[in-house]
Amino acid sequence: MDTFFLYSSFYLSLIMLLPLYRAVFGPTVLDRLVGVNAIGSKTTVLLILIGLIYGRVEMFVDIALAYALLNFIAVLAASRYFQKKRDLNEEPAE
Repeated sequence: MDTFFLYSSFYLSLIMLLPLYRAVFGPTVLDRLVGVNAIGSKTTVLLILIGLIYGRVEMFVDIALAYALLNFIAVLAASRYFQKKRDLNEEPAE
């Protein structure tokens, strides 16, 4: 069963490259925020899988919940900031 969790963690890490591309090369600020939020959500699941691999699920669940809460609050704060600063769908003029 540990090999299943290990391969699942590896596959999830590979899947995280797709939102990383969107977070780095997104055409708008909104695309970048969604990419960062998707990476944070997948990291939460990855933390749970790491806890299953090491047999310390209770510790890693606490860490994953704290990380998910921080990720959620950070994306909300960034979206409010950019909404007040300028429209989220427009890229700043260079």
